[in-house]
Amino acid sequence: MKNFALIGAAGYIAPRHLKAIKDTGNDLIAAYDPFDSVGVMDSYFPNAAFFVEFERFDRHIDKLQRKEHLLNYVSICSPNYLHDSHIRFGLRVGADVICEKPLVLNPWNAEALMELEKETGKKINNILQLRLHPNVIKLKERIAAGDKNKIYDFDLTYITSRGNWYYTSWKGDESKSGGIATNIGIHFFDMLTWVFGPVKTNIVHIHTHDRAAGFLEFERARVRWFLSIDANTLPDAIKQKGMRTYRSMTLGGEEIEFSDGFADLHTTSYQEILKGNGFGLKEALPSIQIAYNIRHTEPVGLKGEYHPLAKLNLQKHPFSKE
Repeated sequence: MKNFALIGAAGYIAPRHLKAIKDTGNDLIAAYDPFDSVGVMDSYFPNAAFFVEFERFDRHIDKLQRKEHLLNYVSICSPNYLHDSHIRFGLRVGADVICEKPLVLNPWNAEALMELEKETGKKINNILQLRLHPNVIKLKERIAAGDKNKIYDFDLTYITSRGNWYYTSWKGDESKSGGIATNIGIHFFDMLTWVFGPVKTNIVHIHTHDRAAGFLEFERARVRWFLSIDANTLPDAIKQKGMRTYRSMTLGGEEIEFSDGFADLHTTSYQEILKGNGFGLKEALPSIQIAYNIRHTEPVGLKGEYHPLAKLNLQKHPFSKE
C-alpha cells in the first residue's frame, strides 16, 4: 500500500483521483484545498487529514516525512497556474508526483522540472488518459500499421458548454488557465502528437474567450481543430437531445468513436503509474509547446484549411474578461 497526499481536493477532477487511489488499494493520508467543500472524501478516505491553509498542510507533511517517511505520492488537482509550484513541493518533500494536465503552462517550466527530477531522484507523472483510451490505442495501431507515406486528413471537434461562472473563476483568466486551447484542448493535442508524430505547422484561425480553431500539420496528418465552451456552437441534433457536450474525431471523413470509455481512465492511469509506466515530462512537453504556441500566435482569420465551425458567429459574452 502506498500513501498519497492530494492538493486540490475540492476541485472538479479530484473525485476521479480519490477513486483511483481507492481502486488501486492505496491510502490518502492528507489533503489540501483553500475551499472546504470536500465532503466527497467521506466516500473514500474519511480519516485523511484535511487542511485549508497550505502552510499547515506543508508542516504536516514535513513532520510525517521527517519521522517515518510515510508519504509516497503527491497528487495534484489544483488550478493550472499552480501546478508548477505544487509539483516542486511534492519533489521537495521526497514524493513522486501525479499531476493533472496541463502539467505546466510554459515549455521552459517543464525543462526546469527535469532538472529537479534529477536532483531529487523522484518522478513526475502526468495524467494523459486519452493515451489509455482503447479506441485511441486502436487508432494509433492503425496508423502505425498503414502506409508510412500516407498523410491523413483529420478533424477534431470538442464543445463542452460552460456557464457564466467560468468567466469569474480562474479558468476564465488566460494567465491562470492558459486559455481555451490549454484548458480543454491539451489532452487532445497530446493525443494527436502521440498518434501522428511531431508537429510541423501550427496555424491559429480564431482564438477568443470562448472558442479557438486552427490547423495543425503533423508528420502523418493534417488536422483541422475546433474547441468551444459556448453552447451556441453545439450541433442542432445535440441541442435537441438536451446535451451540453459534443466530441467528434474523423479520419478521412470516417467517425472515430470515443465518446465512451472515459469513466475509469484515471484509475487505469494510476495502475500504470504504480507499475512504473507513467507518462513523464518528455511525453508531456510536445502538447505543452503546441498549446503555448497557439496562445502566443496571432490568429489569421478564416484563411486556408480552417475548421467549418470556425465560421460560426461569435457571441460577445457579458462576463468574459475580453
